[in-house]
Amino acid sequence: MEMEQVLHRKYHTLFPHLDERQRRLVTAADAQELGRGGVSVVASASGLSRPTIHKGLRELEQAPLPLSRVRREGGGRKQIWRQQPAILDELESLIDPESRGDPMSPLRWTCKSTRQLAQTLAARGYSVSHPTVAELLEHLGYSLQANAKTMEGTQHPDRDAQFRYIRRTTGQFLAKDLPVISVDTKKKELIGPFENKGREWMPTGSPERVRVHDFADPALGKAIPYGVYDVGRNLGWVNVGCDHDTASFAVESIRRWWRKMGQGLYPKARQVLICADGGGSNGYRVRLWKVELQRLATQTGLAITVCHFPPGTSKWNKIEHRLFSHITVNWRGRPLESHDVVVNLIGATTTAAGLRVKAAIDKKKYPKGLTVSDAEMAAVKLTPHTFHGEWNYSLKP
Repeated sequence: MEMEQVLHRKYHTLFPHLDERQRRLVTAADAQELGRGGVSVVASASGLSRPTIHKGLRELEQAPLPLSRVRREGGGRKQIWRQQPAILDELESLIDPESRGDPMSPLRWTCKSTRQLAQTLAARGYSVSHPTVAELLEHLGYSLQANAKTMEGTQHPDRDAQFRYIRRTTGQFLAKDLPVISVDTKKKELIGPFENKGREWMPTGSPERVRVHDFADPALGKAIPYGVYDVGRNLGWVNVGCDHDTASFAVESIRRWWRKMGQGLYPKARQVLICADGGGSNGYRVRLWKVELQRLATQTGLAITVCHFPPGTSKWNKIEHRLFSHITVNWRGRPLESHDVVVNLIGATTTAAGLRVKAAIDKKKYPKGLTVSDAEMAAVKLTPHTFHGEWNYSLKP
């Protein structure tokens, strides 16, 4: 009993500094030294099993291993794809049935989770767990991936030519220190204690409480942010509407930008370039958009040039990635409980590159469904450009 206690203290001191093989060898050497009954005494003192100590005794009789190794070459459990080589091809046929020639795969139209894959492989005679399936997939070069938005659908044959035209026209205006603005409507937002995507630092266990269902509150309404981004000055103006996103609202937002920001920044300007999407409230086919622009030109004395992006290319509009993306980051994880909150969050948006933004609420009514007569269109002093006049045109006061 006294020997067992001595060994226990010894092992308690040594074991934290030894690897598994070194522990086997030390205990085996002690058991060998004690002679008959030594294995039982050492097993009780060390906590190692008798088979482990017997394994150490066998290792003492073998040639020593290099100091850097714990097991002999080829030791340890064999990888499953070495034990069952066909499992890799079987798994890949389940993951990608079309390219692997198995269109009748049982997982052709179901979610390919690791658990379902493991069950299907088990039905085919392979013993494998779902964590092992995940390892096999990584070995084959697979990983969890979401859909990637890269396909833009049918492209207009002059898509790239229009991009070049916009870039060239923008360069001409900026070279003369004339205002170039990129305009668009940001996604409409519900006002109230609703979930806003993203996460914000909060005390642990104290998240912002919001409603379970996103049903609009008629009393609070919604926010319609229409943005105007000054390309040359890296400044933004956002008009937060409360009614409808119409062409009248779009042009009123530009009017307010000119009165609040543009006129002071460009006191000598007599021209302005507007870069807009091809659809929406500022679309190139919207007659009211052009009538309202004519009114703006007459009121301000500005000659207005408009260049529309081709259909399906709105993501290339500068306002999307130079203004709207930063606003979204700034208000992430915060419920937009009132129009004032929306305005304050937009107005507090800044970047290290120098972006500054101003915002204001627009409580005017902008009814939908207004029609523009042929007479009103005839009064618009619109001059189409030689290249795609439907996308590129100018209006004089």
